[in-house]
Amino acid sequence: MNASRRTAPVFPEWPQYGDEERTGLIRALEQGQWWRMGGSEVDSFEREFAAYHGAEHALAVTNGTHALELGLQVLGVGPGDEVIVPAFTFISSSQAAQRLGAVAVPVDVDLETYCIDVAATEAAITPRTRAIMPVHMAGHFSDMDGLGKLSADHGVPLLQDAAHAHGSRWRGSRVGETGSISAFSFQNGKLMTAGEGGLVLFPDQASRDAAFLRHSCGRPPTDRKYFHQTSGSNFRMNEFSASVLRGQLSRLDEQIDTREQRAPVLRRLLAEIPGVVPQGRDERADRVPHYMAMFRVPGLGEQGRNELVDELVARGLPAFVVFRTVYRTDGFWETGAPEEGVEALAERCPNSEAIASEGIWLHHRTLLGTEQQMHDVAEIIADVLGAK
Repeated sequence: MNASRRTAPVFPEWPQYGDEERTGLIRALEQGQWWRMGGSEVDSFEREFAAYHGAEHALAVTNGTHALELGLQVLGVGPGDEVIVPAFTFISSSQAAQRLGAVAVPVDVDLETYCIDVAATEAAITPRTRAIMPVHMAGHFSDMDGLGKLSADHGVPLLQDAAHAHGSRWRGSRVGETGSISAFSFQNGKLMTAGEGGLVLFPDQASRDAAFLRHSCGRPPTDRKYFHQTSGSNFRMNEFSASVLRGQLSRLDEQIDTREQRAPVLRRLLAEIPGVVPQGRDERADRVPHYMAMFRVPGLGEQGRNELVDELVARGLPAFVVFRTVYRTDGFWETGAPEEGVEALAERCPNSEAIASEGIWLHHRTLLGTEQQMHDVAEIIADVLGAK
């Protein structure tokens, strides 16, 4: 790779912050109560985030993994139950089920959108299936029409992993308007962040109340006698994180607007590079926040892909290899794993295998750059590939 060594322009930094976060932190500090049971920041953030996503009920928690785990608990998932997850996703999707003693059942994804495949999901449903967990990969909604029909036909609820999907819409409906529980993440790289954090949206008050108990050690909010009504843990978000996230929410719309303008430009430019296949888009997903700009380079192989990412990073692009398939990690097999081995699962998940070995993603701050910078990104990728 000894081409012309063109390097990337300077992209916006991430995380972004300003007076909104500064003011919020001081407000949280000066209220004199720094946990949610005495302060007002978490309550306010829950109301604001729920309203933005078209939901009535929200519960802020410590991180996105706990958000998924809590959602599964509310759905009654426990030891021996099966939870269908995409094979291509971050490991939290499967680990949230496995932490509850459930079996995570990986299924293949669509090769265009990288989201869970409806036919593969239906084929994996058994009498033990207790939940289906679609992951809205890079902010692209999974096929909620097909999944919604599956859920209704088989009586299996959906738990949306919306860790990448802040502000997404499916045929005009926001995440909170789709009728199922959804879980978000506010980890440092996410579209909104307080370093860590998570949140669950619920379609009804009863589910939210059940989740509140479990996220607060089984203790009701008005309890003064340590009467713990159910098992649980401490998943409570602190007031400082919530104050930062309120500021983050205030600029989310503008950031999504920018990424929605830049993403089609970059996708078109990448598609013009020989050998590059950008992630597709289901047009029913009518607002995509673009957590990542993702693409594949088929035929390059995993080692070649890794070398390509290293070179892109050396040229100044915020490039990363994509997730491994969940069953190709040691952690997946420690507990709650299917009876089939790795190769049997891989045979059933050819699209996931291809994406995991060929895929690259660019951090979403890339898409906050200028339109000219989208051309610069594509030129660097073409330059590096041409030198291979």
